[in-house]
Amino acid sequence: MPPIPRAEPMPAHAPVPPRRPGTPPVPPRPPVPPARSAAVPPRPATPPPGAAPIAPTQAPPHVAPHALPQAPPQPPAAPRPAGSGQPPAGPYPYPAPPYPDPTGATAPDPGPAGEPDRARIRARVAATVAVVLGLGLIGGATAGAVINHGPRPEPPVAAGSPEAFAKVRTVWRNAPVDQLFPPTLTDHGGGPGGADRAWSRVGVAPPAGCAGAFDPLLQRVLAPVGCARLLRATYVDTTSTTVTTVGLLITSGEAADMAALGRRWSAENLGGRADLLPRPVAFPGTAAARFGDRQRGSWTVQISDDLPIVVYAVSGFADGRTVPTPQAAQKAEAPDSTTATAQAGLGYDAIDLASAVDDRVQAAAQAQLNPSAHPAPAQSPSGTPGPSRQAPPSASSNPSPAKKHS
Repeated sequence: MPPIPRAEPMPAHAPVPPRRPGTPPVPPRPPVPPARSAAVPPRPATPPPGAAPIAPTQAPPHVAPHALPQAPPQPPAAPRPAGSGQPPAGPYPYPAPPYPDPTGATAPDPGPAGEPDRARIRARVAATVAVVLGLGLIGGATAGAVINHGPRPEPPVAAGSPEAFAKVRTVWRNAPVDQLFPPTLTDHGGGPGGADRAWSRVGVAPPAGCAGAFDPLLQRVLAPVGCARLLRATYVDTTSTTVTTVGLLITSGEAADMAALGRRWSAENLGGRADLLPRPVAFPGTAAARFGDRQRGSWTVQISDDLPIVVYAVSGFADGRTVPTPQAAQKAEAPDSTTATAQAGLGYDAIDLASAVDDRVQAAAQAQLNPSAHPAPAQSPSGTPGPSRQAPPSASSNPSPAKKHS
C-alpha cells in the first residue's frame, strides 16, 4: 500500500482575496482589548502532527457603550404616608411582610427603616394612662357618693326666720290629715287619778278661714297674727261621754307678731278668761252631733313663739248637757278641783288632745325645716301614737324647747 502524503502546514493567517471592483474598502479592525482574566498560555504557531487546521478566530466588532439603548429613568417613589400600614414602593429595605391575617386584621406599621414609631407609641400609652386615671377618679367619686348616702342634705332653716315661717305655712298641705289628726289617740295614765284615756276621731272639718271659729273677743286678740288656714277635727272618748274639738290655726304673721301675741297672752292671763273660748265643730250622726257653744266645759290655747302655729282644744259633754261656767283646762285638772268639769276629766281631754296634735304639727314642721333630722311622733306601748304632756321641741335645728303660752 502506497504511503499517504502528509498535508502541508497552513500559514498562520490565510491570504486575503483580492477586492472586487466597486466594493468599498473594509475598515480596519479595532484592536481587541486584553482579557481581564488571568493570562492564557500562547497557542503554538504550528499545530501538532495529525491535527486539523484551525480557522482563524475573528473578534466580534466593538460597540461603543453609548450606542446601546438606555432604559428610561424611573420616577422617584412617592413618600409613604405615616400610619398607612403599607410598605413603600420599590425594593424592601426590610424583610418582606408576612402573609395577610385571615381575620382581616392588619399588622401595625413598623415605621421607617423597620423601627417602631416611638413617638406614636408614647402618645398612645399616655392616652391609655389618662383614660385609666379618669375612670379611677369617676369610680372613686361614685363610691364616695354611695358611702355618704347620696348628696349632702340642705342646711337646716333657722327657726323664727321668714323662710322658716313660709315653709311651715305649707305643713297643712304637705302632711296627711291622719298625721296631724290621727284616727285614734291614747294616753296611759293621763286621766283623773292616773286612769288611761283613749279617743276616736268622729270627723274632720274641711280647711277654712277663721270667721266664726272663735268667740268675738278671742277673734280680736288673734287678729294681729292673721289667719292663713284653720284645720279642725272632733274626737270622742271610749265611753262616748266627752267630746273634744281640736283646732290648728296657721297664722299669716311673722316671728315678731307671734312673739308679741305670746307676751300679751301670758302678761294678761288671757288663757284663764271664759270670754276667750274657741268654738266646737259638731258632726251630725255622731256622738258629737249636739256639741255646741253651750256644751263647752273646758278649753286650752297653745301659742308658739317661733312658728306660725296656734293649737287649741275645747271639750264638753256628749249628751248635750250645758255647762253654766266653763273652766280653763289648767284649773280643771288641778288635784283640788271638785267641779263637774274637773270630775268628768274635760280638762284632761282638752290638754291631752291639744298636746298630741301640737306634737305632730311640730314634727311635720321639723321635717319641712330640717328633713335630715326630724323626730318621729311619740308611740304608745300599744303602737298607737300617743300625746305627750311635755312641751314639744321647737322646729328649729337647735334642741331647745319651743316657747308656748297656754
